[in-house]
Amino acid sequence: MKKAKVSIIKTKQNPGYAEIYEAVKRALDLIDGIGDIIKSGDLVLINPSWVAPPVEREAGCITIPEVPRAIADIVRDLGARPVIAESSAVGVDTEKVIQTSGYKDLREMGYEVINLKKTPHVDIPTDNGKIFDTVECWELVQQANVIISVPKLKTHDQTEMTCAIKNLKGLLTDKWKRLEHQEGLFESVIDLLGAVKPKLAVVDAIVCQEGVGPVFGKPVEMDLIVAGKDLVAVDSTCAQLIGYDPSETLLTVNAAARGLGVMDPGQIEILGETLDRVKRRFLRAIEDDPVQVEDFQLIHGEVTCTGCRNTVMSALIDMRNAGQLEYLHGITVLTGGAPFPEGVPLENIVTVGKCMPKECRTQRHVKGCPPNNAYVVKAIIGDRAEVKRMYADDTLEKTDSEAGKLGS
Repeated sequence: MKKAKVSIIKTKQNPGYAEIYEAVKRALDLIDGIGDIIKSGDLVLINPSWVAPPVEREAGCITIPEVPRAIADIVRDLGARPVIAESSAVGVDTEKVIQTSGYKDLREMGYEVINLKKTPHVDIPTDNGKIFDTVECWELVQQANVIISVPKLKTHDQTEMTCAIKNLKGLLTDKWKRLEHQEGLFESVIDLLGAVKPKLAVVDAIVCQEGVGPVFGKPVEMDLIVAGKDLVAVDSTCAQLIGYDPSETLLTVNAAARGLGVMDPGQIEILGETLDRVKRRFLRAIEDDPVQVEDFQLIHGEVTCTGCRNTVMSALIDMRNAGQLEYLHGITVLTGGAPFPEGVPLENIVTVGKCMPKECRTQRHVKGCPPNNAYVVKAIIGDRAEVKRMYADDTLEKTDSEAGKLGS
């Protein structure tokens, strides 16, 4: 069996555009170039990560513009049309990300930089989807001949790691992003992967994030570019790069199980730098400065997966950052079928997640697999205060309202 090729290229510290271009070109050359997947006249959608407006360039929050710019230049040299396009997280103004991150400069230089939230959406059929028969994407996604995922390598507060596969969520409408969380993120993202069939991933691992990513993690300078035509192999390699066994990152496991790529390190040929030379164990989201309040309880059941564990933990950190820890007093949060503790009033119990049996769900149940952090916070706070969204512009109520309009 022919091995999947993944390249790792080291740049100098704080590289400029010329150094990043050379690193990207070298990474692509090592995997036999991209002339086999991109032809003259093709529309090539280059999909970076624009989850939220970055605090600063070195925060490791979004894909820095030099990486998709380098890909666009290489694509243009092949006679194809590169378009850099993405939609930010639910409730986030994508245009604000473009304006504050350097992508505005690319526009002014003549590159096509598209806010997908301002474009028409279409339904795209999945390939034997487990959760959805179709996914609601943007028209440009359907029109593209080739899709390239260009993620920022980060730990993640729900999926352990976000990389080439998870990055594809930006190709969905906000309505569908929410729906994926409600119905099962770890399989529905793989439905999306099978539907849009990206042909290449180029990972921005120059300044990454560890801890409570994808926005508020701690920056880690790695000075790496990673590339491959098999997104599962790329994510498997990046998992090892930051200290995970690939079997710990469920999106990678599920994608491999569906035959959408290679996860087994023994079936992946790593070119350029060796993992041993450049890998570094990242602080995981669950390890990052947990919240402790004396009369608050968090009880996980036997079937609780990392999705709900990390989500609840991240929601508590959101409350701490918003100065709302006072609302935790007397509250108990249960996940994964955990038993109800004695002596706690039912009205003070918040149940979380799809794995909580229906007969055990309280009035303050938060549905989803895993739910979004904001809905966990809302269930805890109730009507006592407004949920302060950490990086979305819209209130939770407005986000829900807009999502309802999209579904009508």
